Amino acid sequence: MLKERITRACLLTGAFTLRSGETAHQYFDKYRLESDPVLLREIAEAMLPLLPEDFDGFAGLELGGVPIATVLGQLTLKPVYFVRKAPKTYGTCQQIEGGDVAGQRLVVVEDMITSGGQVLESTAQLREQGAIVEHAICVVLRKPEGQHHLGQAGLNLAFVLQDF
Repeated sequence: MLKERITRACLLTGAFTLRSGETAHQYFDKYRLESDPVLLREIAEAMLPLLPEDFDGFAGLELGGVPIATVLGQLTLKPVYFVRKAPKTYGTCQQIEGGDVAGQRLVVVEDMITSGGQVLESTAQLREQGAIVEHAICVVLRKPEGQHHLGQAGLNLAFVLQDF
């Protein structure tokens, strides 16, 4: 079962300092979702039936959404765009990489969603650049509020697993 594989790969025990400064004895290392090529492919394959019928490509969010979107692009043969949290300060100085997104119907791809804040920020950037964004997909929805917040912004959220 996929949930068990993800748990074995990502749920760590020990002493971990959280962003809040608190100490936890369990930690979910979401980057282990993407670092195991077999697990990454299983996750992307589990996402395939959750995708909308009609779309043009994927928008992978920095950092965790990028490898997942890349595998989804390989499996569907649809283009993949990469959305940075902030524009580069050199070269092309772009926040969205991979080409022009204007008029493209994109599915936003993220690894985990708790409140949905990063998805909302990135969706705003994509829409500002002319992309049509109505759907998002993630591996794990941590809290139902995330789905609610995205819904209020006109995004339909699909997810593989809920509440880790």
